[in-house]
Amino acid sequence: MTVLETTDPITNTPTAPAVPDVPEVPAAAGSCSAPQQQPDRRPDGHDRYTISEVVVFTGLTAHTLRWYERIGLMPHIDRSHTGQRRYSNRDLDWLDFVGKLRLTGMPVADMVRYAELVRDGDHTYGERFELLESTRRAVQDRITELQDTLAVLDRKISFYAEADLDAGLVRQVREDVREGVREMERAR
Repeated sequence: MTVLETTDPITNTPTAPAVPDVPEVPAAAGSCSAPQQQPDRRPDGHDRYTISEVVVFTGLTAHTLRWYERIGLMPHIDRSHTGQRRYSNRDLDWLDFVGKLRLTGMPVADMVRYAELVRDGDHTYGERFELLESTRRAVQDRITELQDTLAVLDRKISFYAEADLDAGLVRQVREDVREGVREMERAR
């Protein structure tokens, strides 16, 4: 079991959080899909996480977390007195939301734009609404497209299931005919 060491912000002493080791979720090379969500294992009353702990919670890589910060997709991340990133529960909630946006297929540039709008304040609600509404329409279109595709697959599967059943009956009839021919030949 891997133990991640953290520093208690009040006493400034090293502590080991009660976070069980969660297996890494392997990401496909070059995959654009959202990481598989891990069960929420945030300790109660704990609101300061190292990048290693966030990797465990989210399934994202440390490289991805740093990249999100660099491109402006993540808000300012607090730092410890030694310069290590310290993520909050609010940051983890944001990462969960970003994961959902990734699943919609929203381009990274649009996600960054949305993050900028959030940081700009309440007066951007209209733009945020439009961006999310546009994404929702695209998701609905994709769902419709996938439902149509599923219907085609179901028809093909049904066709092959019936063809296999028919082929099985034909094989049985052929076998019955052959057996009948053999019996007639024996009877001669």
